[in-house]
Amino acid sequence: YPSEQTIHGLFEAQTAQTPEQTALFFEGETLTYRELNERANQLARTLRSQGVTKDRLVGLMTERSVDMIVGIFGILKAGGAYVSIDPTYPEERIRYMLDDSGAKLLLTQSHLVDKVAFDGHMLVLDGEQTVYHEDGSNLEPESGPNDLAYVIYTSGTTGQPKGVM
Repeated sequence: YPSEQTIHGLFEAQTAQTPEQTALFFEGETLTYRELNERANQLARTLRSQGVTKDRLVGLMTERSVDMIVGIFGILKAGGAYVSIDPTYPEERIRYMLDDSGAKLLLTQSHLVDKVAFDGHMLVLDGEQTVYHEDGSNLEPESGPNDLAYVIYTSGTTGQPKGVM
């Protein structure tokens, strides 16, 4: 892939080429490239209004779903980097990862809201209050190919997970 491009920039280029092709299919739900791009752009605008900028870490605690993919692209398009959190982890581990990463914002699904006590701001991707801004057009990029995309936590040899950028 072109090293001067971002993940979300490559996705936008593919969207421009094949907007009505299926981009995502999960458990009977289908999104075209256009639909996925617009939803991610809408979420990115909401995230920017919440202070997400270049290299800002955002927790993403979802089950495998359309919400997960929209969340990843929304965070990247806002300029941030995501911290992938498996909702099956014990609450103590989830809390440690959020604290250690310094994430002040957590994206999750409605049925996972009570999974962890979180001092920051939580946005529910499938909740009653929409996190999707009306404008679905592409945003001006905040981050480039040399900026952080995600942090993943390893099991850690000391017993504490370690974040790897």
